Amino acid sequence: MINCRHDQSDKAAELGRRRQHLRRCRDATRKLVQARLRLAGLTYPYDWGFIPSTKAKDGDPLDVLILHDAQTYPGVVLRCRPAGILEVEQRSKGKKERNDRVFAVPDRSPLETDLKDIRNLPAHARDDLEQFFRATNALENKELKFLGWHGPNRAIKTIKRLAR
Repeated sequence: MINCRHDQSDKAAELGRRRQHLRRCRDATRKLVQARLRLAGLTYPYDWGFIPSTKAKDGDPLDVLILHDAQTYPGVVLRCRPAGILEVEQRSKGKKERNDRVFAVPDRSPLETDLKDIRNLPAHARDDLEQFFRATNALENKELKFLGWHGPNRAIKTIKRLAR
């Protein structure tokens, strides 16, 4: 269920920060199942998950990276506000598709309340995130092309457009 009123929507965590085992939610059973392992030393810098009741162009729910310092666990649903989106084109086996990443912060997080727009992160932090996404996709022989960083309004429009 998506609730985009006043820039908020629910996000479900599939993978806690500093963890290596990616789990995917299966719509039919609503259970998290292990999808793949990451290389040793390659861990998610923040909580990774999806926005429920959305369907992105790659057929999966819209991806989200939840920027906060707290540790959560797979299956946790967090009320967050979008801080922006990184638009991404992904190539695999000659096929091109969009696979954008939304960035969000928990709406009741005292430590991250200053982050209103992902573009306000230092350039080196955004570069680190791009390198992380390249590394995680290289293992699956997927090539990424970053189309641009955009603020919360673009993220909200994307969430609403992909709502199902």
